[in-house]
Amino acid sequence: MFSKCFLACWGRGAAFLICLFVLPTFAQSSNPSISNYRLGSGDVITIQVLGEDDLTRQAIRLSDAATISYPILGEIRLAGKTVGELERIITEGLRGRYLVNPQVTVTINEYRRFFINGQVGQPGGYPYFPGLSVLKAITIAGGFKERADHDKIFIVRESDAEQKRTLVDLKAQVYPGDVITVEESFF
Repeated sequence: MFSKCFLACWGRGAAFLICLFVLPTFAQSSNPSISNYRLGSGDVITIQVLGEDDLTRQAIRLSDAATISYPILGEIRLAGKTVGELERIITEGLRGRYLVNPQVTVTINEYRRFFINGQVGQPGGYPYFPGLSVLKAITIAGGFKERADHDKIFIVRESDAEQKRTLVDLKAQVYPGDVITVEESFF
């Protein structure tokens, strides 16, 4: 990315300066190491505040309303927030009122489960992990049964308010709370 920008801007004076200022912002917004994962009910997180053991909370399971109770700040609603957003909320809540420059780190200890049913060896709920595909989920659940239809796999996304069944292939991504159904083949 940098080399393309550099070559495109080389010798254009002001345009080169613009590239130098815009590139870091672009790189930051497209950084794959920044998690887009949205917290929800059942996730387990740890909150650490550097040098403040009384504000550190280990292995907090989010309630059914996806909230936590945190010292000084009270109840915080986390549904749909990223780890980075939660870090900012806690940092801003503690800054000035309690600490000068709080250093907050939030980690996910355990993701909420995904569910798989139908023509798999062991239907049920299983712990999610990043990068989970339908094929991996089926493998975790004991693989396809003999009568499984490999072309009729449906997902109901937890994030879908309508809870619509969507036909997917084996490469489709699975997210926490998703329900996968492997249909039976009639031939």
